[in-house]
Amino acid sequence: MSEQPQKEDRTERPSEKRLREAREKGQVPRSRELGNVAVLGCAVLALKATGGHLGASARDWMKQALTLDPALLGSHDRILVHVVALARDLFLPVLPLLVVALLACAIAPASMGGLRFAAQALKPDFARLNPQKGLQRMYGSESLAELLRSLLRVALIGGIGGWVVWRAFAGLLSLSQASLEAAVAGGVDLVLGAVLAMVGSLLLLAAIDVPWQHHQHRSRLKMTKQEVRDEHKELEGNPEVKARVRQVARQLSQRRMMEAVPQADVVVVNPTHYAVAMKYKPGMRAPVVVAKGVDELALAIRAIADRHRVAIVEAPPLARALYRTARIDQEIPVKLYAAVAQVLSYVYQLRAWAPGRGPMPSLAELDVGAEGAPDPDAGGDGSPAR
Repeated sequence: MSEQPQKEDRTERPSEKRLREAREKGQVPRSRELGNVAVLGCAVLALKATGGHLGASARDWMKQALTLDPALLGSHDRILVHVVALARDLFLPVLPLLVVALLACAIAPASMGGLRFAAQALKPDFARLNPQKGLQRMYGSESLAELLRSLLRVALIGGIGGWVVWRAFAGLLSLSQASLEAAVAGGVDLVLGAVLAMVGSLLLLAAIDVPWQHHQHRSRLKMTKQEVRDEHKELEGNPEVKARVRQVARQLSQRRMMEAVPQADVVVVNPTHYAVAMKYKPGMRAPVVVAKGVDELALAIRAIADRHRVAIVEAPPLARALYRTARIDQEIPVKLYAAVAQVLSYVYQLRAWAPGRGPMPSLAELDVGAEGAPDPDAGGDGSPAR
């Protein structure tokens, strides 16, 4: 029995860790069709942009190539200089097309799997020299699929190319009777038409091949149930990963708290070390704590409440009691109902009160029990113990 898990056993989707390790090894999805269509498409655009200049250069080059000065025949050096000049004049006009094609070759892979230098992929792998595995690769399902794609590519491009030539056959014959300028222009138009048709066919193939390559890449990286369990145990036992998970959870929790503060009805504080935000709407069984914190987090809650005009009430014993006994997104403890009801009543009276309309409402002393007592090791202001 093979030591490697059979393909049928790999039923689980690859984890982020497995995908990351594959990228580090240079194993990323690649599509030849996407690269081909990118190169040809960019070349066509460059050819359209420089078509006039390229046509004039081709015309001048043909005149120069077909015109031979008899004086050149007497000197090998002159002939060599003439040939070098012809090669230079042929290469320089098409240099922009080559540069665009090279850029397309680099950008097309990056659009799928990114540009990554994987040193591990350069290491010699003697397992690839195994004849049995070589035959499996040659006659496996992936090789068969690649053969079918190649045949489809040849048939599609060949068929479209033949159709383009058949459509332009009459015009192609008439080029022999035209002037040099007209023949060059007609030839460029014919080439552009053929290449555009090829780009269209390759674009169709790329639209099929790109999703297929992504699917194949993930299928090759699928995991067995045992591999998933082993990876989960490994991650759970890693102190750095656990610390990072806790840190992210705290950040998300604090962010949600801060987003909930503007919807609170009151923030009870002590006066700077504790802050507890509560919300109460008609129909709710009891007020709900939406945010709480100490020190810097308490100051942040106060600042957000002040910015959104949420009532802030200084009640140190109640703030300490709520912070110690209440939970985020949970109703307040039953034993604090009376004290919180007094605070909410005080807030509603403040909202209805206006200067000159009777005495300003005041908050009576609150009874919160032992939970509201200062920390034993705290300072005289009731700040949390360090």
